[in-house]
Amino acid sequence: MVAGYWLAVITGLFELEDDAAWLGLGGVPAGVALSLLVALAWLLCLIGGVVASGGLLVAVPFAALGLAWLATRALMPPLSRLFPEGDRRSRGDFVGQMCVIRTGTATPDFGQAEVTAADGSSAVVQVRTTGKDRLARGDNALIFEYDKDGEFFWVMPYESEH
Repeated sequence: MVAGYWLAVITGLFELEDDAAWLGLGGVPAGVALSLLVALAWLLCLIGGVVASGGLLVAVPFAALGLAWLATRALMPPLSRLFPEGDRRSRGDFVGQMCVIRTGTATPDFGQAEVTAADGSSAVVQVRTTGKDRLARGDNALIFEYDKDGEFFWVMPYESEH
């Protein structure tokens, strides 16, 4: 189960930050919730295999999974405090911000710029210009879109009014 989950993350079926709310296990990353569920179910299966005998052995995996789900669900509220929801930032937060070109030039194929976040921290990000724009080191630019596939920001010249 755990290997299957991580294979789904690697292939892009799940995002690492996604939660398992579809299983009633929201509030923490799905990897944490599902790994805990599988570990508890496995442990309860081992205990059930020792305690139960005869025809009851058939019910052990199902009972173990149900009890593991209940235990995991009970652990979600305390675990969710370790993963605060409100502090998640995304690259999309930079859209609409002014940046300063840090490479020699920024073209449709290459460029980097420094952008300052609302909390005062700065980041160097990959940027691209539209076909006709060409920016030089130190030029101000406005981030107007994020390209998720290319993992870069589209920028355009920005003239500040003084």
